[in-house]
Amino acid sequence: MHLLSSFARTRLHVTLAASRIFSRMSSATKEGRLRIGWQDVHFVEAGQGSRGLILLPGALGTAWTDFRPQIEKLPLLLPQHKLIAWDPPGYGKSRPPEKQFSLDFYERDAASAHELMQKLGFDRYSIAGWSDGGNTGLIQAANHPDHVEKLIVWGSNSYISDAEAKIYEDIRDVSKWSARMREPMEAVYGVEYFPKLWSAWVDGLLRIHKECEGDICSTKLSKIKAPTLIVHGAKDPMIIPEHVPYLLNNIKNSDIHVFPEGKHNIHLRFADEFNKLVATFLKT
Repeated sequence: MHLLSSFARTRLHVTLAASRIFSRMSSATKEGRLRIGWQDVHFVEAGQGSRGLILLPGALGTAWTDFRPQIEKLPLLLPQHKLIAWDPPGYGKSRPPEKQFSLDFYERDAASAHELMQKLGFDRYSIAGWSDGGNTGLIQAANHPDHVEKLIVWGSNSYISDAEAKIYEDIRDVSKWSARMREPMEAVYGVEYFPKLWSAWVDGLLRIHKECEGDICSTKLSKIKAPTLIVHGAKDPMIIPEHVPYLLNNIKNSDIHVFPEGKHNIHLRFADEFNKLVATFLKT
């Protein structure tokens, strides 16, 4: 089906040859682990600046699978910043324990991301969040308005519509994906564990849709103080178009930039243009 193939292609781009990504890490980066709450969290640092920017990956994503072009190239455009890209709890190298998709898993990720930045010495910092990471970033900026300087989100939504609930259900069964689409995710999580984790993610979102009337963080948007840039791929198959004006209308100091040919992974497909956009927004 079209939605399945579009989504699978996106995840292929962000996870293809993950082992080679790790082997090509720049000497200007380093990896670390910190105890956050009751578990260890893995993160990557890039750049030498005194200002902080945390990169929040998408569903099942990790620092290197989702943000390699940003980790490797953004520090050159943002010499005053240090980039922190993490594996959210339960993803990638931030395991064990395994991810639990409770109704508040976005809230818990937002709390952990904030604690990570505080422990790394950034009392104030900026956020760039993609897809699920953007949802986390919206919550993080709303819950800690005096600590978040600027916010950038793309491919994100503050609520789950009926149409999106159907999309999630339609992409649940990874056995329907081609081997070419499955294998990159299997390289990160293993052949047996990947479909279990993916299905658990789908279940988590469907529970939010059913038990929370689809609300992820819509009621929190008015609490965001940080200047916010909403970046949108006009051909994104995963986000229904109504989310863009909704975010613009409900986040006070917000603006938008549209990639007319962009889909869900605009920061990867149009990496150089995206990086320049981010750098300009953070420096102004």
